[in-house]
Amino acid sequence: MNEKVEWKDTLNLPRTDFPMKANLTKKEPEFLKWWDEINLFKKLLTYRQGAPLYVLHDGPPYANGHIHMGTALNKVLKDIIVKSRHKAGFNSPYVPGWDCHGLPIELNVEKELKVKRGELPKLTIRKRCREYAERWIAIQREEFKRLGVIGDWENPYLTMSYDYEATIAREFVNFLAQGSVYRRKKPVFWCPHCVTALAEAEVEYEPHRSPSIYVKFPLAEDAYEVLPDELKKERVFIVIWTTTPWTLPANLAIALNPEFKYVAVKLNEEVLILAEGRLSALAAELDLEKVPPILAYVDPKALEKKHAKHPFLPRESLLVLADYVTLEAGTGCVHSAPGHGEEDYETALKYGLDIYAPVSPEGFFDEDIPEVGGKHIFKANDEIIEILKREGKLLKAGEIEHSYPHCWRCKKPVIYRATEQWFISMEANNLRQRALEWIEKVRWIPHWGKNRIKSMIEKRPDWCLSRQRSWGVPLTVFICNKCGEFLRDKKYYEKVLALFEENGADVWFEKEVSELLPEGAVCPKCGSKDFRKEEDILDVWFDSGVSFAAVLERREELKFPANLYLEGTDQHRGWFHSSLLCAVGTRGRAPYEGVLTHGFVVDGQGRKMSKSLGNVIPPEKIIKRYGAEILRLWVAAEDYRDDIRLSDEILNRLTEAYRKIRNTCRFMLGNLFDFDPEKDLIPLEELPDFERYILFRLSKLISRCLKAYDDYEFHIVTHGIHQFCAVDLSAIFIDISRDTLYCESPGAPSRRAVQTVLYHALSAITRLMAPILSFTAEEIWRYIPGQNKEESVHLASFPEPFVTKLDDDFLKKWEKLMDIRSEITKALEIVRKERKIIGNSLEAEVILSAEQKELLNFLEENREMLAYLAIVSKLQVAAKLEPKEDEVFYQGEEMPELKVLVKRAPGEKCERCWKWSEEVGQNEKGLKVCPRCYKVLEESWKDFLKNIFS
Repeated sequence: MNEKVEWKDTLNLPRTDFPMKANLTKKEPEFLKWWDEINLFKKLLTYRQGAPLYVLHDGPPYANGHIHMGTALNKVLKDIIVKSRHKAGFNSPYVPGWDCHGLPIELNVEKELKVKRGELPKLTIRKRCREYAERWIAIQREEFKRLGVIGDWENPYLTMSYDYEATIAREFVNFLAQGSVYRRKKPVFWCPHCVTALAEAEVEYEPHRSPSIYVKFPLAEDAYEVLPDELKKERVFIVIWTTTPWTLPANLAIALNPEFKYVAVKLNEEVLILAEGRLSALAAELDLEKVPPILAYVDPKALEKKHAKHPFLPRESLLVLADYVTLEAGTGCVHSAPGHGEEDYETALKYGLDIYAPVSPEGFFDEDIPEVGGKHIFKANDEIIEILKREGKLLKAGEIEHSYPHCWRCKKPVIYRATEQWFISMEANNLRQRALEWIEKVRWIPHWGKNRIKSMIEKRPDWCLSRQRSWGVPLTVFICNKCGEFLRDKKYYEKVLALFEENGADVWFEKEVSELLPEGAVCPKCGSKDFRKEEDILDVWFDSGVSFAAVLERREELKFPANLYLEGTDQHRGWFHSSLLCAVGTRGRAPYEGVLTHGFVVDGQGRKMSKSLGNVIPPEKIIKRYGAEILRLWVAAEDYRDDIRLSDEILNRLTEAYRKIRNTCRFMLGNLFDFDPEKDLIPLEELPDFERYILFRLSKLISRCLKAYDDYEFHIVTHGIHQFCAVDLSAIFIDISRDTLYCESPGAPSRRAVQTVLYHALSAITRLMAPILSFTAEEIWRYIPGQNKEESVHLASFPEPFVTKLDDDFLKKWEKLMDIRSEITKALEIVRKERKIIGNSLEAEVILSAEQKELLNFLEENREMLAYLAIVSKLQVAAKLEPKEDEVFYQGEEMPELKVLVKRAPGEKCERCWKWSEEVGQNEKGLKVCPRCYKVLEESWKDFLKNIFS
């Protein structure tokens, strides 16, 4: 019994063989494989069968190219929500989808085949487009799965699947049958580069430099009749301003506001008419020393239906009245080209003007236009300015930078161009008003999303549905060749819809009209049996907009309406917008109960990511370097409602936060190596005060995190978990409890109490982090002791708060104890660093004092607990502090009434627990240990001998 003892072998040291080193890039694929092997998605649904349903409906990403940080952000956010709803007790099936039709795929296919538009048969292009989309769906599926996103990847929804294409056509026919669809020659956004019409959602406004010209239109003879007498012998011009000189060949009118005052001023022997409110601005624009005097006022109402002469073409322009004319810019006299502007078009209808648009689909002027025939419109701007100069009709020319519409696909400027297109009316069946009413009933997160989409719905024109391309679902409309009437009744389209379900939309192009129409179909207007098919393709926003009908209503595991739609903020004018109109138009309600939007990914300086700036960070690069877990942590740690910054500095900071969480969990696991919750767990009511206090703080974290998950505020969850690991556990509970964990008898109640807290904390934190740190939580879950736990952490529910309420006096006491501990810790650190009296806190003796009797009594009553909390070898309380010459007392910062004196602890160091005591070595065997450690050793030897000889 006198042999030398290796004290490290008698300590309850934690296990260090847990495979909990990060190595995420290697481990994550192993977990993905395991999730596939156990079919985790199916298990999740089975596990929650019968539970309340929560449906997050996936907005389909486009099947074109590798995912980028924006799509990764979006998918991870959705995954966090779906997993958190599962853990909150909901059945939350996630069905991913893809948007497969549309121009970008078609353009890429033409590029791959090295052909131009129209060089190959439509069906050939469609077949290659389908193959192209399938290829990218397979690639993106694996990229999304690599992020740790769990969903029905084997059975996603595709807008190009036959059943989905049939649904698109069916929903269009629903609008057709109710009288909401019309066809008209009308100006719409048009991309000359992509050669197709565009919807509002397909237009992006970007800075653009345009010509800025002031043009003089000479008044025609009939206008002179209504001028004031003093002007009738003058050369009189109406002055307009435009940033699109190329539209002047299509000018048919000049609009004046009937409520404005118009004046005539003389300049260089010419009289100019413009709004009085723009006279000073024009004088400044022309660099005049002073504003020209007003010769006369001109009544705009008197000029209505009179004429001005076109500045360089042999025709006249009608003078009209319009309330959209403003005084914000220009001259108050607005050049009007009905074929190239929405407001111009409305005015033309009112005045019976032609909807004139002499521009080809590719953006070239018609050959018969004098001066500029056959030229590209944008290249003709300079020529038109030169013509105006030559004709003496140019008053001023310059340039302006302004926000101008660009095509969302090719990023090139677009134009307004009048063509025959198909539209859904915003006024028919009161669609606009009903949509606005439903906006008020939906929960918008952030709240400003409501006003954003509301203003768009209020102002948007009728929805242009038709596209002049090959790849997509055709507008299923039969048109009478005799009278031009189109068939609206659903009965004419049932056969087509059935064929679509079985064979897809290609049948529209494969079969003749007679094979698609029901037998005996006749035009209800003229009785003709001669029909043709519409060849235009439906807007892809209609495709995704009817996903509620194709997915939510057709999948048994889902429901309509969805609980949530989640996409980037740009989708207020995209998917949220089109889905709202489609659902309200045919179902009478919004397809979602809530809409959540996130910002865009920007670099560390807040700049938009672009190849030209060289600041693009692909998800693949982050995953290879850090693992998907760090990317997931980035998504959750940032407030995604604003633009989300991403840089190496941010990722490194998050890596450190992740390491703190992981290492804290690893420490807890290591110290539960001999803990069996089935027999060692101590009931909450039997735990010591300190342990109950820590569980109360853990319960507050749980409550805060559960609410944050409900409110989709994931940054609160990540910050809360990190803070709890770094402070409540690492800096407080673990630091204080190490002595108990390592040095008490293995089965001592005090040690089991600490382990009980560690077990509860580890189990709770693992489940709380699982929706975010999905791989790490799964790894930890495997090693948490106990048999009665779910196969996967993702099958486990969120924890419930352990201690929801404690006595107010109890809480006040412990808050005060922790405040005092904080002041002692500061004093110890000062003495350690500055005076170098001690190397660590166990080498210290602390003497506390306070002049306030109440505080002094509190210190005395809790002296032993304060010594334990402060991790010092000795702590005393004195009514007065009388430091020696080489001693200095510390006065509390937050508690100035508290005084702390630190000096070196007396006695010797216990070779087992490292505490200093005057009783070290005072035992019968002469071991250099304190009485507590000697007692533990005695018990250990007795147990050891008992096991040997039993």
